Amino acid sequence: MTPVIAVGAFVFDGDRVLLIQRGTPPGEGLWTVPGGKLERGERLAEAVAREVREETGLVVEVGPLVEVVERSGEGYQFVILDYLARVVGGALVAASDVRAARFVTDAERAALPLTEGLLPVLARARAMHPAW
Repeated sequence: MTPVIAVGAFVFDGDRVLLIQRGTPPGEGLWTVPGGKLERGERLAEAVAREVREETGLVVEVGPLVEVVERSGEGYQFVILDYLARVVGGALVAASDVRAARFVTDAERAALPLTEGLLPVLARARAMHPAW
């Protein structure tokens, strides 16, 4: 199986982080950051901005790379490049391929079923965010 390159975006609003509830497999029903597959010929920052816009309606400026993670399961293998991003426009609305999109506090996030491995990367993104 050939790994698929994907991107994700950690978008903060004060102490809240933007999460989406996945509407399709893998991870259907779980909460994670907006993101998706890199398209042919697309630059990484363009993919991050496109995925955030498509899934949440928000326009973002893409910042530094937070971490590279690998996720695999039956029938898939993703290499995901997670970036910081900040809102510069748009209006928050869940797209058709996600069930919900919203900014959540740590307390709200604690009650949500999250994708595997999200919390350590979120902690790293939160630590990097003030410097950006």
